[in-house]
Amino acid sequence: MAISPYFLSFVFNMIKRFNTQEVKVGNISIGGNNPVRVQSMANTNTMDTEATVNQAIELFEAGCEMVRVTAPGMREAGHLRVIKNEIIRRGYDIPLIADIHFNPKAAEIAAGIVEKVRVNPGNYTDRNTGKINFTEKEYEESICRIRQRIRPLIEICKTNNTAIRVGSNHGSLSERIVDRYGDTPLGMVEAALEFVRICREMDFHNLVLSMKASNVRIMVYATRLLVKKMAGEGMDYPIHLGVTEAGDGNDGRIKSAIGTGTLLADGIGDTIRVSLTEDPVSEIPVAKQIIKYFEGVPVGHSSRIFDKSFYNPFDYNPRISDKSVFSDTKQFPVVVGHQSKTGPCADFSEKQFDHTNQNWVHFSDIYNVRLNPASKTVQSGSIFNSKGEMSVFKFRELFSLPARTMANNPVILKKEYADINEADLIIRSAIDFGPLFVDGLGDGIWIKHNKIPHAKTTEISFQILQASGARISKTEFIACPSCGRTLYNIQKSLQEIKAKTSHLKGLKIAVMGCIVNGPGEMADANYGYVGMGHGKVALFKGKEMVKKGVDELQAVETLIDLIKEKMPYIFCYLLPFLFYFLSMSVNAKILSVFT
Repeated sequence: MAISPYFLSFVFNMIKRFNTQEVKVGNISIGGNNPVRVQSMANTNTMDTEATVNQAIELFEAGCEMVRVTAPGMREAGHLRVIKNEIIRRGYDIPLIADIHFNPKAAEIAAGIVEKVRVNPGNYTDRNTGKINFTEKEYEESICRIRQRIRPLIEICKTNNTAIRVGSNHGSLSERIVDRYGDTPLGMVEAALEFVRICREMDFHNLVLSMKASNVRIMVYATRLLVKKMAGEGMDYPIHLGVTEAGDGNDGRIKSAIGTGTLLADGIGDTIRVSLTEDPVSEIPVAKQIIKYFEGVPVGHSSRIFDKSFYNPFDYNPRISDKSVFSDTKQFPVVVGHQSKTGPCADFSEKQFDHTNQNWVHFSDIYNVRLNPASKTVQSGSIFNSKGEMSVFKFRELFSLPARTMANNPVILKKEYADINEADLIIRSAIDFGPLFVDGLGDGIWIKHNKIPHAKTTEISFQILQASGARISKTEFIACPSCGRTLYNIQKSLQEIKAKTSHLKGLKIAVMGCIVNGPGEMADANYGYVGMGHGKVALFKGKEMVKKGVDELQAVETLIDLIKEKMPYIFCYLLPFLFYFLSMSVNAKILSVFT
């Protein structure tokens, strides 16, 4: 579909891509004027050469441009050379990324073999000991230890032209960082920048940075804050995007599309990874769909992309509107669509918002809004039906209009799709609507499709609101995509757990591959199911391990028993209502620390 010159002009003026330097990762260039790159991670045992090489080639042929492989120890790090040589012997030139956690020596070995090493500041520094209240001296001494530990790695990377990705994860910040900044996006940013500043001291700039979280809002705000902080310190390193532990199915796809799509619409992002608890190859088409959404958008380059933002992009400060025009509605944002007793039930049917409803004014473009603003003398709301492609930009423009244009009228965002399949609809609608609800813009969502049933579009609407943190309507699952450290069947376990707990609205359950990342990454989950060895699982309630060494065959039922034990039967039904009243204040408290 052709894009109007006016729209192109608007996008050009609105989108300023963060001007990053170019970083080489083998035969791939990241940042600068290069396209957004796609990467994924093998979930094979690193010591299984055949399986790892086969999966790397399968990923590459599916469109993956870089493949990450776990190297938890020196043995696995050294074996990367065998994997690399076998890939080359088969005629492929695939940049490999070593995934490092607690072992600096493993990073040093890997850096002499592969094209890029990923380190997590929270795992690479001092081990957690339960200490709190760090003095200024203790804080500086810890940074000195980081400097000593990372110095050999930097020297090896300089010698071998190896890149480093400094990747902060929300769930694995060090005690020292949490003590000073809290478990916050600011803490994530500072944890990464400590490493970056040391690299700069050593004149090493072959860096890529990332902020990962399973919570989409935290991931978005942390990445925006990272860009702001980098610009303030004269840094311009490429950014890798991804929502970690997104889960599987449509929920995982929608969560990933909203998180990465929000930032790509901001002009941020040079590489992406979609983390699904599925075969890694299934991640690649999703990543390519997300990137495709933005094809043809003209961009400028700037180091200060937020200077003219019409809202605070670093904090959750939702737009205030007069919701009294909604009758008998207690939960927002509202969903307009299919009303059913057997599936997701919309708050309002489409007939309730047709043109005969005098309380609602329908707009189809920005010009129409400017010329005919919703009445301010009578109680009314606005329905904005975006036409054409890339509606995220049109929706954002709507809210960027002077406040007097829309006053405090509630706004329902609407989009009618035609002749695209369900897979495309899921990704496109997630990017069209999700970024607005991440930032608290919009009072309702209305998705239509000329062929897909209304029940399905209504379900997608609820999934978008859930993934963006705007409205919780079902159980929340955090699930990692797994890697060579996962020693049990995580995909099968996740499906069994979902089948038995999906009715517990508001409950958050984490299904994690290993003990290395599990307890940290699932920090805000109510319950956790974490691999801890061959066919063995540890169960958590909150951050407390309550059972360990549970056989995989009994682990799911044991988790269900644990939930029943801690949550009386009647509470399962009261939880959605309690969660609704608590969620707004809890989210506000968590997100108020972003600036």
